[in-house]
Formats: sequence, C-alpha cells, structure tokens
Amino acid sequence: MNEFKSFFKEVGGNEGGRRHYATRLDTYGCGCEHNCAYCYARSLLDFRGLWNPQEPAVADIGKIRETIAKQLRAGDTVRLGGMTDCFQPIEKRLGVTRETIKALNARGVHYLIVTKSALVEEALDILDPNLCHVQVSITSTDSAISKRIEPGASLPSARIHAVERLTREGIDCSVRLSPFIPEFVDLDILASIKCDKILIEFLRVNTFIERWLDGEADLSLYTYQHAGYKHLPLWAKRDLLERIHGFSEVSVCEDVPSHWGWWHTCVNANPDDCCNLRK
Repeated sequence: MNEFKSFFKEVGGNEGGRRHYATRLDTYGCGCEHNCAYCYARSLLDFRGLWNPQEPAVADIGKIRETIAKQLRAGDTVRLGGMTDCFQPIEKRLGVTRETIKALNARGVHYLIVTKSALVEEALDILDPNLCHVQVSITSTDSAISKRIEPGASLPSARIHAVERLTREGIDCSVRLSPFIPEFVDLDILASIKCDKILIEFLRVNTFIERWLDGEADLSLYTYQHAGYKHLPLWAKRDLLERIHGFSEVSVCEDVPSHWGWWHTCVNANPDDCCNLRK
C-alpha cells in the first residue's frame, strides 16, 4: 500500500476564491475506486501512470492529525474529497476519513464532504451538525448508466437515500448534480429528492474524457474552449438549468470566468459562496 503524501493543499483561482474555504484534504489519492469516466483528476493523472483505481494511495492518519493541529484553526473550513472520493470503498476497510473527521471535530474545523458514496451515511455517528457539510454527487438517476460510467460508486438509489437521511438528521446536505449530463438524469426523479439544496456543475471535456464517454453522451455542443477543456456555451447551460425543479436553493459551480457572472448575479442562492454552505 502506497502512502499518499500530498494530502493537504491550499487552492486558489476559481476553486478557492468563490467559496468560504481554500483548503483541500484528500485522505486517498493517485487513484479512486469509483474510476468515473468523466473524472478530471483521472484525466490529469492516468496518462502519466499515476492513476491506480484498484489500489489508491492512502494518507497517513498520524500526519493528517499533525497537519490539522498545526495548520487549521477553529472556524476554518476544509474540503474532504477534492481530487478523489474520501468515502470510496477502501474507506470501509481503513477508516482514514473517519479518523480525520474526528480530528476536525476536536479542532472545531468545518468540513465539506464531497462524495458519490452512500458510505457517508454510516458516519452519521461522528458527523457534527455544527461543523459538517455534505454534498452527495448524483450524475445519473439510472443504475445501468451509473454502473457503466462510475463503476465503483454507490448506486443512485443508495445515494438518494443517504441525502434524505442526512437531511432528516440535521446535516447541511446538498444534492450535487455533478457533472450535469442531461441524458443521464430523469429530472422528475431528481426533483423528488427530499432535500432543499442543489448544486450544479456542468461537464468539462478534454481528449481523455471525450474518449471515455464515447457513445454514452452527446458532446457535440461542447464547443466553448477554456483552460484546456471544452465547455457548453452559456446559452446551453442556462437552457439546461431552467429544467431543474424541486429545490428551493440552487447554486452553480462554474469554471468559465465569463459564465460565472450570470450564476453569481442571477442564480446562486449565496452569491458569495457557490457551495452555499450554512455556517
């Protein structure tokens, strides 16, 4: 088992500047058992031989505790699961994320968990509702599609169950429609989820993602070039967003600066924080 040493990172740009946090902590790295076809981290690492979905590298919990004690203060916010999923299947065996959450609780640090795993529901006994924020990613409402494009992730029905239970238990929880690929989602099923908050992140496409999604999604409209990726034009994104219903708080996470202004001004529930954390 390889050690994941780059588990703590301060981020800037779009990721750090539009939220109430700029710190990312990945308990696992250099591979993710979910191995999603649309994963930008996979596309960045796979061709360099640094992506191993069968055996992800694991962060040392002792070093994580030391880093939390030295570099984080009460009231700070850290994101768990920025490059890889912190509740991927290996977590059930090793529990590094669980121990990290305990250390963050003791320090009084807020933590945003981003996951496409129903395993987060099993951590309810340690999730502090005063510190914890969860976004459960749902890319498809169809189990057959999900098994093809995100083979190691929990089934959509299990993730929906987790969202609804976390919400009932008083956790600040959002559905994360990420990435939003319209042919994968039944919008009526999405709207029926008992959760007030949704965050939408549109697909960005590079050569690798285009190949991995070949035959699964229509990528012909991804014509807007920015930062090495192809994106939908703003009019297409706005058209898709108008189809979303059933949520009282809507936010859009956006990489394209020229598109960000529209969501910031006209859509996002909290213009100062596209993740819309309740703090």
